[in-house]
Amino acid sequence: MAQAWSWDTPAFVLLVLLTLLYIAGVIHVRRAYAREPQSLPLKTRHLVFFIVALVCTALAFFSPLDSIGRTQLFSVHMTQVVLLITLCAPLFMLACPEEMLRPLFAWTPMRLVARILLRPLTASIVFNLVFLLWHSPRLYSWSVTNPAIYHTQLVMIFAVSFLNWWPLIGPLVGQRAMSLPMQMLYVFLDGQPVDILAFILVLTEVPIYSHYIIPSQLGLSPFSDQAVGGSILLIPGIVDLAVMSPLFIRWLKALELRTRERDIERARLEEEFEYVEEWEEEESDDPALPVREGERSV
Repeated sequence: MAQAWSWDTPAFVLLVLLTLLYIAGVIHVRRAYAREPQSLPLKTRHLVFFIVALVCTALAFFSPLDSIGRTQLFSVHMTQVVLLITLCAPLFMLACPEEMLRPLFAWTPMRLVARILLRPLTASIVFNLVFLLWHSPRLYSWSVTNPAIYHTQLVMIFAVSFLNWWPLIGPLVGQRAMSLPMQMLYVFLDGQPVDILAFILVLTEVPIYSHYIIPSQLGLSPFSDQAVGGSILLIPGIVDLAVMSPLFIRWLKALELRTRERDIERARLEEEFEYVEEWEEEESDDPALPVREGERSV
C-alpha cells in the first residue's frame, strides 16, 4: 500500500532551526578565522556529517516510514526512533567543531542549563525517562492518534538523545571530562533501561500496544511486529558495545603506558641509588683520600 510523505510542523520547525543554527555557526567560524584560513577548524567532513544527518532526519520524520510507523507497524516506528537516536543525533554532534559551539555556551543562561543537563547522570536519567514514558502503553496509544502528538514524541526523544551522547562525543571537550573507566560505565548503565524494554517486547507473548492489534495491511501479525520492533530496539545496545570496545582498548593502552613509565622511573631511581652506594663505598675504602678532622682518632 502506497504511503504519502508527511510534513508535520514540529519536526519541520526542528529541522529548519537546526539548519539555521548550523549556517550561523559556519559563518561565525569562517569570520573568526578569516585571517588564518589554513587554521580553519571547519573541515569537509563536518559538512558531510551535517548533510547526511539532515537527510536521515528528514527521512525519519517525513518519509512513508512516518505514516506506516504511526498507523500500521510498531517495528517501523522503532526504525524511526533508532535512526534518530543512534545515527542522526551523533552525526549532528560530529558535524560541529568546538569553535562553532563555544559562543553559544558562553551565553550565561545556556551555560547554566548545560551545567545541569550535560552531567552524565542527569543526561542519562532524562533520556531514559523521556523514552520510557513516551513508550508506556497508555501514553504511546494516545500519541499515535494524532500526527502532531506523534511527531512531538519523536522530537522530544530526538532532542534528549543529544544529552545522552554528549558525555561521549560532545564537541566541547571541557563539558565532557570523564575518565575512560567512567565512560565505559556510563555507556553500559545508560543503555540498560532501553535494553530491558527491548527484551520485554521480544519475549512477551501479548501485544503491549493496542493500536497495532488490528493486523497490518502489510502482512505482519501484531506479535511478530512487536518482536521485530523489540529486536530493532536492541541495535542501540549493539552500538553501545561498539563504543565500549575502543574505550576499553584505549584504557588498556593508557594503563600499559603508565605502568611502563613507572617501571622506567623505578629503574632510574634504583640505578641512581646503586651509584650512590658504590660511590660511598669507594670513598670509605680509598686510603689516599684525606681523613676529615672530625674522623681522626685521638
